[in-house]
Amino acid sequence: MPVTADAAPDHTSGSRTLDDAEDVWNHNAWDHVEPPPEHLAMVDELLAKQAEARVSDADADVYHSNAAGYWDTFYSRHENRFFKDRKWLHLEFPELMAATKADAPPTTILEVGCGAGNTVFPLLEANKNPGLRLIACDYAAQAVEVIKSNPLYSAPPTGACEAYVWDLSAGSNAPSFDASRLPPGVQPGTVDIVVLVFVLSALHPREWAAAAENVYQMLKPKSGIVLLRDYGRHDLPQLRFKKNRLLDDNFYVRGDGTRVYFFDPHELYTIFGATPRDVQESIVQDDPGPPAPPSDMRFSTLQMAVDRRLLVNRKERKRMYRVWMQAKFQKQ
Repeated sequence: MPVTADAAPDHTSGSRTLDDAEDVWNHNAWDHVEPPPEHLAMVDELLAKQAEARVSDADADVYHSNAAGYWDTFYSRHENRFFKDRKWLHLEFPELMAATKADAPPTTILEVGCGAGNTVFPLLEANKNPGLRLIACDYAAQAVEVIKSNPLYSAPPTGACEAYVWDLSAGSNAPSFDASRLPPGVQPGTVDIVVLVFVLSALHPREWAAAAENVYQMLKPKSGIVLLRDYGRHDLPQLRFKKNRLLDDNFYVRGDGTRVYFFDPHELYTIFGATPRDVQESIVQDDPGPPAPPSDMRFSTLQMAVDRRLLVNRKERKRMYRVWMQAKFQKQ
């Protein structure tokens, strides 16, 4: 029995809306807030300044050639202390929690970029499904070691958990797909759900095609789904980057050497070859982008949401705008 996923609304679950601008200082955060025109003008100025001092080609090559190594160092330093468990999963991705129910069918969930297990372990703790198989993958070997050191990994209450070092972009230079590109023990067409939370943004744009191909090939036909959350265009961290951090348009390197890209909806549609949905956001209305040919449609789109949040520093009277992309694609 395949996992089922219904079309989701093109917005996320936040419910604190700013209906009266005079109320902005009453809370520290507001959901679904569009930035004003003056903020967009400021964005243009900041991006122009960033472009004046890009990372040199020589330095960029160092970051690109050792991408996994920088993440290894990150997890060696922070282990499981940096990221919090993703307790929002049940709100945004109810498909995951549904798979943990006692009466759920056998389900295989594969998380790419598992990090320290902030998705895997909340699912294991909640799991009542003996047929649940969780596969955690990361191209940072140290992250996988952190996963394996958790007692829940070796002795889950029920179900099974596996962890592997694996690069989502495996096969980037290959002329065609080969099953050996997939994680150990994963055969084509056998995975119900692939979780990509802040993962694609860590890849070079030239690696996106191979990443999407690998995801497509491992998913079950007609039912397998992708659950994606990542950084959105003009998110606060993008605007905070200073000089010598810009690798390419919307693509940056952090101080620790890890990379991050900031997406818009059309890029995600193109990467996955997904049927577009209407996204009621200014970023889409201003730039509708070229429609993808029907022959390229490999996924149907169950959700494409631009999650906007206004953070407020009431003491300093500052407004800060966060932007995330959230999407659900189903293999056709």
